[in-house]
Amino acid sequence: MHRDRSSPIAGLRRPESVLVVVYTDAGKILLLNRIMPFEFWQSVTGSLDPGESSLHAARRELEEETGLTEEGDLIDCGLTRTFEIDLRWRDRYPPGVTENREHEWRYRVCAPIDVIANPAEHGAWKWLDIDEAIDAVWSWTNREALENLRQDLS
Repeated sequence: MHRDRSSPIAGLRRPESVLVVVYTDAGKILLLNRIMPFEFWQSVTGSLDPGESSLHAARRELEEETGLTEEGDLIDCGLTRTFEIDLRWRDRYPPGVTENREHEWRYRVCAPIDVIANPAEHGAWKWLDIDEAIDAVWSWTNREALENLRQDLS
C-alpha cells in the first residue's frame, strides 16, 4: 500500500518511528527479512506520517508489513529510544536531521501464524526462538526490545 509521505519538505520522512515486536507467550518472535537498502532481519518498523500517533502508525505498519490486523493484542511498552539515523537512510529525512525517535510496541499472538510480507520491503519472514531472534536482528534498538521481552516472559 502506498501512502503520502508529505512533510514540511515534500516526500521526506518524519524522524519518529515505531518498532513492533510480534511474539507469542512461548517466546517465538516474528522477523522480517528487509531487502533494501541492504538485507537484514528485523521486527515490524516504520516512520510516523505527519500528524499520526504512534498507536496509529503501529497498527498501520503491522498491517502493511504482515497483513496482521485483529489476530492479537497490540501493547504500548511506553518506551522510546533515540538513535542516529544510518547514513544509508539519511537522505530520506529533511536536511540536518541525524536522529530518530522510536516508540516500542508489542503484538502478542497465541501461536505462530502465517503472515503476508510486503514484497516491496521484505523478501521473507520466519518465526524464531527469542534467543535466536536477538542474535539475528540488525539494529541495537530491536535487540534491546527483544531482550526486554525475554526478561518479561521469564
